[in-house]
Amino acid sequence: MPNKKQGSIILLLLFALAMGIFYLSGCSVNQNAGSRPSITVWHWMTDRQPAFEELARRYESKTGIKVNFELYAPSDAYSQKVRAAAQGGNLPDIFGILGEKRDFASFIKAGHILDLTPYMKENQNEWENKFFPKALAVNIFNENNAYGVKPGIYAASVDIMTIQMLYNKDLFKKLGLDPENPPQTFTEFLDIGKKMKAANLEGMVSGWGEVWMIDCFAKNYAFNIMGEDKVLATIRGDVSYTDPDWLRVLTLFKEMRDSGVLANGLVTMVNKTAERLFANGSAVFAFNGSWCINVYKGMNPGLNYGVMPPPKVSDKYPIAIWGGAGSSFMVNARSKNKEEAVKFLKWLTDLNQQIYLTETTQNLPANKECLSKIKGALAQFASGMEFATHPNLWSVSEFPVVIEAFARGIQGIIIGEQTPEQVAEYVQKVKERELGRKGNR
Repeated sequence: MPNKKQGSIILLLLFALAMGIFYLSGCSVNQNAGSRPSITVWHWMTDRQPAFEELARRYESKTGIKVNFELYAPSDAYSQKVRAAAQGGNLPDIFGILGEKRDFASFIKAGHILDLTPYMKENQNEWENKFFPKALAVNIFNENNAYGVKPGIYAASVDIMTIQMLYNKDLFKKLGLDPENPPQTFTEFLDIGKKMKAANLEGMVSGWGEVWMIDCFAKNYAFNIMGEDKVLATIRGDVSYTDPDWLRVLTLFKEMRDSGVLANGLVTMVNKTAERLFANGSAVFAFNGSWCINVYKGMNPGLNYGVMPPPKVSDKYPIAIWGGAGSSFMVNARSKNKEEAVKFLKWLTDLNQQIYLTETTQNLPANKECLSKIKGALAQFASGMEFATHPNLWSVSEFPVVIEAFARGIQGIIIGEQTPEQVAEYVQKVKERELGRKGNR
């Protein structure tokens, strides 16, 4: 039997052994935890946060990797945060860029965005082939692009959008119109304006207090009246905005004003106001994007409406609508977790996750395999992808000040302060000024 001194030594040895086991087990736990990095995603999509959080939970359950979706809204605040993070070198693992293609290009050239081409092309282009081509196109820089970016695919589309017109079927009935037969031509559209005036009903609502939405509507008709080649030639500076075809585009807004098809206060209206007016049944028409389905559902689940393309003016060229990727995510090229981030984006854009996002947020999926699952108004918006175009898909970009002058001029036409001819002449002067500046650099 050990004496008292020997017993103390044995106790000390047992204590040391226990502490060693505890330390080693603790190290093992910490090493295992460290071997499974967490991924941080920044986004601006307030309506999708609950769905993103649920998908993050599912991914962690499947892989053990935690994904943190961090929401920053509104979009202006989000954009400022991303720019500041880029300057400070602390972008998250995954993020999105809200801006024009030139902004996207600047982030790539600064080394902030990972080229996803090798991952997209793996296994005979398996990942790339899941997307609607026009959805992925906005994230692609082709050979000899105007931005000097190495050709490649630099983002994964999460959803798509198209911007079309909507009409209230119940108000159509009130006007004696067939709710299943919206106007196909611009003349038919204007004739409804006369009926709305007589019935004291509000016309088309949209966020035309915002420059880009007016530009979108006008460019749809520019494509319809003169075709894509002439529109792009104008942007390059080879065709004047005083050309008769552009005067025709501008005159459409005078005709809509005179017919009564436009809502009062349209030129100062933000899109949230327009969405509320259409959702509560105050307006016959709306011009809005596919994201509105979820908005209207939240505001008025019983709203009875249909989706229609803008009524055509000409049969010479097809009517165009803006469409493509609604939201896209990029991987931080400097992230230590970039390989795991790519794996997560592959999972997020796979069939089951895309179906879940579509069902819970009512946004169009970027994965074309989901097409058969889309019903109702969503399917009507999806059908517009056939005629979709977007400035980020064009080979040239208009000067922002020219777009501003063009849209503000249209606002002036609608309120009767300017004529189409005056607007065309002023826009062309702005264009020539900008071309001169470019040539002098």
